Amino acid sequence: MQQLLRNTASQLDAAHSVHPHTDLRKHLDTGPLMITRGEGIHVFDENGNRYLEGAAGLWCASLGFGSERLGEVAKKAMTELGYYHNFRGASTVPAAELSAKLAGIAPEGMDKILLQSSGTEANDTALKLVWYYWDAKGMPARRKIISRTGAYHGTGTLTSCLTAKANFHAGFGLPFDGFLYTTMPYHYRMAEPGESETDFSDRLAAELEAMILKEGPETIAAFWAEPVMGSGGAITPPEGYFPKIQAVLDKYEILFVADEVICGFARTGEMWGSQTYGIRPDMICCAKALSAAMLPVSAVIIGARVFEAMLAQSDRFGTFVHGYTYGGHPVACAVANEVLAIYEEMDLVGHVKSVSKGFLAGFEALRDHPLVGDARGVGLIGAVEIVADKPTKAMHEPGQKVMAQFDAAARKRGLITRLIGNRAALSPPQIITASEVDDMFARFRGALDDVACIVK
Repeated sequence: MQQLLRNTASQLDAAHSVHPHTDLRKHLDTGPLMITRGEGIHVFDENGNRYLEGAAGLWCASLGFGSERLGEVAKKAMTELGYYHNFRGASTVPAAELSAKLAGIAPEGMDKILLQSSGTEANDTALKLVWYYWDAKGMPARRKIISRTGAYHGTGTLTSCLTAKANFHAGFGLPFDGFLYTTMPYHYRMAEPGESETDFSDRLAAELEAMILKEGPETIAAFWAEPVMGSGGAITPPEGYFPKIQAVLDKYEILFVADEVICGFARTGEMWGSQTYGIRPDMICCAKALSAAMLPVSAVIIGARVFEAMLAQSDRFGTFVHGYTYGGHPVACAVANEVLAIYEEMDLVGHVKSVSKGFLAGFEALRDHPLVGDARGVGLIGAVEIVADKPTKAMHEPGQKVMAQFDAAARKRGLITRLIGNRAALSPPQIITASEVDDMFARFRGALDDVACIVK
């Protein structure tokens, strides 16, 4: 114990903590970026360096960092009860209130709420409910799931199969059979020469229908999609994409699950990304900004036809056999309730719409930079594509380590972004002000300039 006290937190972390999405061997030597406190949209490391957190952590710290108000709510909930479960008909006041509040802001016809603890849990649960639905309908052969290349839906065993990124599968024996991947709606990279956004959307909808017909519509259970592909690179859909996809799914009665773990709670400028893009989902998975990332909580918001099937299955089997120990945790739910109250007080949707004007203008202004091939976003999420040659869209050679250089340059200027391949994404806390947006883009452009001087 005395030795532990003599070691710094960074040394202890390097020696003992295993980190996701990290070079494990390198971490043994370099240790972590140790963040010690937060204030508004900024965080501070153990050396006192201040960073504008342009990624809101993992797309999730919607109200920024550090909150006395939410801390008091958590303390009260922990003092009064601390924990109780929601199994076998039990509940707590915070869980009941959160369910009602979510039902009140959900799209029309979606008023049943299944509380969980993480986005992965929510997507895993929705996957089970898809299969439960088709079993109730007497069509258990409808088990195949379609998601999109580059999609991210979690890192559980099954949600990693929904996640269509090869590095999430390598070495784990994944994906399992029955998971299919159609082309991601990435117009900048995947459109044919001269192909408009609308024509590209037509082609992707036709490709989806061809896949369904090839596999057999009677075998397809559901289609999974994020309104904006977060870990795919902050990819916004091309013009007309989702209405065309929805029409194909409706034609073959395929369920649509909207993964709103990133896009929910006004990230795209409306309360739900589904509303931004005219999606009519059968289920919505939400998490992250539900509690402003202050405590782990998530939910599956369930539409009428899926819930009717759940009722039928409960009648058939006598009970709905699914749940997690911490699903509907009263402390997390109490904090989430207060977060939703804050959203209402600040008019979150209105605020995002207001500051998004400068945010999107910031991306547009970066298009003239010699390293920027593409720059676009929606609401308060977007990304730039860093390229070696703008006309050909050629990327830099891996040995140049351009993205690592950009990351270092940005941090030196006090900015944290989210790097995905050769894309640098921004999704700042939604409390960001217009002047802070300007500051963020000034740092971002400065980092691009720094890298441009190096890679000439």
